[in-house]
Amino acid sequence: MTLLAGIDPVAVAAALIVAATPILLAAIGELVTEKAGVLNLGVEGMMILGAVVGFAAAVATGSVLLGLAAAAAAGAALAGLFAVLVLGLLANQVATGLALTLFGLGLSALIGQGYIGVRPPPAGRLAVPGLSDLPVLGRLVFSHDVLVYTGVALVAGVWAFLRFSRAGLILRAVGESHDAAHALGFPVRRVRALAILFGGACAGLGGAHLSLVRVPQWTEGMTAGAGWIALALVVFASWRPWRVMLGAWLFGGIAVLQLNLQAAGVKIPVEYLAMSPYLVTILVLVIITADRPRAALHAPAALGRPFHAAG
Repeated sequence: MTLLAGIDPVAVAAALIVAATPILLAAIGELVTEKAGVLNLGVEGMMILGAVVGFAAAVATGSVLLGLAAAAAAGAALAGLFAVLVLGLLANQVATGLALTLFGLGLSALIGQGYIGVRPPPAGRLAVPGLSDLPVLGRLVFSHDVLVYTGVALVAGVWAFLRFSRAGLILRAVGESHDAAHALGFPVRRVRALAILFGGACAGLGGAHLSLVRVPQWTEGMTAGAGWIALALVVFASWRPWRVMLGAWLFGGIAVLQLNLQAAGVKIPVEYLAMSPYLVTILVLVIITADRPRAALHAPAALGRPFHAAG
């Protein structure tokens, strides 16, 4: 108990929100992609490519915002390649996603060779005058970087888009039955392509948050499986945006807590603490998939199925 007394709960809560942001950004993009009926396993590759391209752009221009824009563009570019392969050439979605993850990891290592040890420009925080100085809420809510608020705004925007807009209804219709949507005259390939590009851009932003904000440096393989956690998070959240955010905070909290436990000197091997977020991810997926009928009830019916346009 003496060791745990040295942990500041407010600091831990604020840190978990920051730690959850890369996963949240990637997961909300993947949710939109899967709602359109496409399973993109290339999220990890898009995140790591966004991390290195965003880092390189920020260092070259001295602007974090330009770095974030470049990261989103890099993620969207790799997602565009995925869209061409799975929508245009009808390649297998699982195999293509895995291949692009490996491609992204290799390409990022190549691009990042000259940036090891380089410091990017400071990201800064959006401090709200008067509110940022509040004892608890100031640290929890009003003193984060721009991508933390962007992630929350994306969750709210995706929820409203899917629930209330005509375009969101079309996207959900494509994900549930692309044949029926095509028969009604909806452009299935275009809808899916846009959803894939959006997911790639979000993954790129998530990677850039890692390299420019959370750990302001470039390290090969620095995403360390965050893309795979984001994929699991979509299933964990039953394809619901607000649950994605809660799940991201849960996994972010586990990651931050294990770091604080290490710093506090808890007598648990460091290796066990470091692998705890991934063990929790596996455990959650096992619990969810144990009830297959319930899991299938929330999943888009056409998820992972290729679309063949008649005629």
